[in-house]
Amino acid sequence: MNKFLIVGLGNIGEEYAETRHNIGFKIVDFLAKEANTIFKSDRLADVAEIKHKGKTLILIKPTTYMNLSGKALNYWLQAEKISIENTLVLVDELALPFGKIRLGPKGSDGGHNGLKNIQDVLGTTNYPRLRFGISNEFNKGSQVNYVLGKWNEQELLTLNQRIEISANAVKAFAFIGLQRCMNEFNVK
Repeated sequence: MNKFLIVGLGNIGEEYAETRHNIGFKIVDFLAKEANTIFKSDRLADVAEIKHKGKTLILIKPTTYMNLSGKALNYWLQAEKISIENTLVLVDELALPFGKIRLGPKGSDGGHNGLKNIQDVLGTTNYPRLRFGISNEFNKGSQVNYVLGKWNEQELLTLNQRIEISANAVKAFAFIGLQRCMNEFNVK
């Protein structure tokens, strides 16, 4: 199949735009801008379509807020008739150092409400994901403020470069498949 659903997780609204929790939105925004296309508001998500080496990538930014991301993902899977294996969820990850990415075919929600909802809606944890490290450098009890906080000056120095690497991983996922993509990008 030549069609892929790329789901950038985040929260809608200007107050969340530059927060760590919105890295999924940032990566799909980068892909759309690079392809010189824009997102259009549609059912449960802002949607853009790009082409890469004969593959079609449907980019979505759920407008359901993070905690209901599964609803938008499931709707667009059905609407575009895309298999779960051809879906990639882009998400922030506290357990990884800043900017480190990890691709994988499945996994737990790790306490992430967006992934938790996707798991509940799909009834499985077996769906590909790209986890973008935001590190866990916060004081006990400050996790919510940290993930909903803005990038610090040090992170901003390399954020765009890390987003570009993540976008390249998304394109590679569609073109060479998850396993080869993991071999190439999980070491960077």
